[in-house]
Amino acid sequence: MRKQTVLLLVGFLMSAHVLAEQLTVRVQLVDDVGPVTDAVVYVNDGSQAAPVRAEVSQKDRMFHPHVLILPSGSSVDFPNRDNTQHHVYSFSPAKPFNLELYAGKPESPVVFDKPGIVELGCNIHDHMQAFIVVASTRAIGQTNERGEVTLALDFGAAKVPDSLSLNIWHARLQNNTRPVVRKIDTASLANTTADIVNIELQPEPRHDGPLDNLQKRFRDL
Repeated sequence: MRKQTVLLLVGFLMSAHVLAEQLTVRVQLVDDVGPVTDAVVYVNDGSQAAPVRAEVSQKDRMFHPHVLILPSGSSVDFPNRDNTQHHVYSFSPAKPFNLELYAGKPESPVVFDKPGIVELGCNIHDHMQAFIVVASTRAIGQTNERGEVTLALDFGAAKVPDSLSLNIWHARLQNNTRPVVRKIDTASLANTTADIVNIELQPEPRHDGPLDNLQKRFRDL
């Protein structure tokens, strides 16, 4: 495992008195001079997003999507589209739950009412893993192939704070149960600034081979 340095190029637009509506972040690997894709970046600016109903499906013994971003209070269905049963669970403090062996779709969705990182697993297929990032802000997004994301900030009638907490999370962080947090002084953001954060990214996970005996027991319904 090697330590990788990530350069956060944070572009802010400032007016004379208030923070502008958009904040652009680029997450880039310094040693490889390449972008970091699929990093989740967010700022708790006081805005609130309305809950939604989403789904995390199981197909080809994989979760789809691998990372899902949700507003607090949202509900998620977990349809099984494989010809083998799955046992979906999470031990994460933000939302522990347990959907025992099933085919098709569970009758009720799971409600995610607390912000945090929720790691999903399958008790039958150990290689299956996915994450749900539950946030209480609309200022959240995921970096694209260029490692960039633009967030819409909304402080409403509140005074712009002296500092912002920029949260950066990736599924391959050494500790992927919480984001890396970077404090940024809003008084010094009249121009584009560059902040450096050191993180360790785990290697890409390897998928398992042929079905083992336990998995074969549940292949045919």
